[in-house]
Amino acid sequence: MLRARNPNRTLPTQCRAMSTIVLLLISNVFMTFAWYGHLRHRTLPLATVILVSWGIAFFEYCFQVPANRWGYGRFSAAELKTIQEVISLVVFAVFSVAYLKEPFRWNYALGFGLIVCAVFVIFHRW
Repeated sequence: MLRARNPNRTLPTQCRAMSTIVLLLISNVFMTFAWYGHLRHRTLPLATVILVSWGIAFFEYCFQVPANRWGYGRFSAAELKTIQEVISLVVFAVFSVAYLKEPFRWNYALGFGLIVCAVFVIFHRW
């Protein structure tokens, strides 16, 4: 009987960790554009932006799924989700300033800082 190949065995632990983070970063860039990119194009019909967003989200999944598949085992599911959320916030902060031309306010920085505190709580070995 043929056995399914375990992709996690072929990558060293550090490589899996970095691959996971890079893939999550790429996936979050796609997802941020899928969810928020249309805000600069508010005259387009809603049905059009929904279809375009679905198309962009497809590419997000092409990076998100392998990131979670390869990262699981090196990271727990809770750790993977935490990494994804922090990356998502960083990508969104850059996106909102660079693409949407919105100011980055002090209370956003404080809120993101509190989320970093949550990351410490989740990743710390108690």
